[in-house]
Amino acid sequence: MDHRHVLTASLDRILSYVRISVTDRCNFRCKYCMPESGVEPMDHRRIMTYEDIVFLCEVMSFLGVRRVRFTGGEPFVRKGFVPFLSDFRDRLPHLSVALTTNGSLVEPFAPALGELNLDGISVSLDSLDKSAFSDITRCGRLSDVVKGIRALRKHTDKVKINTVLIKGFNDHQLGDLLKFSADEGVLLRIIEFMPLDSSIWFDDSFISVDDMIDRLPNRQDWILEGPSLSPDSGPAVYYRNVVSGQRVGFIAAVSHHFCDSCNRLRVTSEGEMRPCLFSPEGERLLPALRDRDRDELVRLIRLSAAKKPRCWMDVASGDNHMSSIGG
Repeated sequence: MDHRHVLTASLDRILSYVRISVTDRCNFRCKYCMPESGVEPMDHRRIMTYEDIVFLCEVMSFLGVRRVRFTGGEPFVRKGFVPFLSDFRDRLPHLSVALTTNGSLVEPFAPALGELNLDGISVSLDSLDKSAFSDITRCGRLSDVVKGIRALRKHTDKVKINTVLIKGFNDHQLGDLLKFSADEGVLLRIIEFMPLDSSIWFDDSFISVDDMIDRLPNRQDWILEGPSLSPDSGPAVYYRNVVSGQRVGFIAAVSHHFCDSCNRLRVTSEGEMRPCLFSPEGERLLPALRDRDRDELVRLIRLSAAKKPRCWMDVASGDNHMSSIGG
């Protein structure tokens, strides 16, 4: 890598990872992600085209980005998403590519996704109780997500389950989630509930990773794994069961935040680059993307990187909906 082109932020952080939302739309209305009424759909002309996204990633690759994760909304709501992934892999084969999905729409695409040999597919799953799942998603069916997970597992071993643990809602299901992930052969990652939207986040809903670890069934059988040697290991801390060999990850975005090592930038579906998940606004990339103005795009990306806060608490406003940022 030519270090003259590396993206850096304060605290000597090297930014090598970008999360890109391909759509603002979703077939769920998860309570911690968007308001009950949903979000006002944007005109398609305001959304980045697939060609815009490819151009963006070509430029960001020049700037040292090595990992891309596609998110939504729900990415499979967008027409042509899987053919886009195939084209993206062909045109930028050196990039690590992953995606995050709610899993409800992936079943028919599982064989094609397996052939793409993606570097990771994260499926959001917050409850194994049908009623609770319907309540938290406001409209989703648990059976669709389970079918999606099982279809994916037939074609790839890179499937992970992401669960946001919320006190009084699903914290009592930790044992069930561990058993399900073990039975399905997928890695479970437990994530702290983050105070993005003050209208649905309350102190008494929060449960820390330390408390989650203490609640592990047969706690004495779980040991902390050593730090990963991979630069792409992400923010999760992993525990392994010495009896079963099962691993589980914990992401302490609030109680033990990892801001000092955060290596990511985010781009909304309308082409706005946010230097932090909690940033209320960012740099508008869309005009430069549409004009294929490489120099201007580089300038805006560097400007956004320079604005990356030292910590999310420096910019948190409590007014952000997760759906608008891509998670």
